Amino acid sequence: MNQKIHIKTAEIKDQELILFTDEPQNLNALISTGLMLVDSDQLSFIYIAELDGEYNYVNIPKEVWHVVNNGLKSALEVYVANQNGRLHLQAFIEEMNYLIENIKGNTNYGEEMVEKVETIFN
Repeated sequence: MNQKIHIKTAEIKDQELILFTDEPQNLNALISTGLMLVDSDQLSFIYIAELDGEYNYVNIPKEVWHVVNNGLKSALEVYVANQNGRLHLQAFIEEMNYLIENIKGNTNYGEEMVEKVETIFN
């Protein structure tokens, strides 16, 4: 079964962008895939991680995009963290930059998603 990991907050600390979740998942056991998706209905980006051949979706909602944008501009390494560990999100910057450029001006993602991305990731 696919698991969802919801990001609640984000901060830049010690030259890293850290996305925090309160999900109890053991993040140390996950494997980064370097792949991302867009959920334009929920206004979020999804980073895909793997555990035992099953996908775990790290849901990055619009509420933390301002901090994510600052991390992208500074080319910081990105981690998801909770009380049980942390996971390095490999290729996060490249994937986010690719998705952002694809979304800008592209109404296939929905007008609200385009507007939010163009406003925050300028």
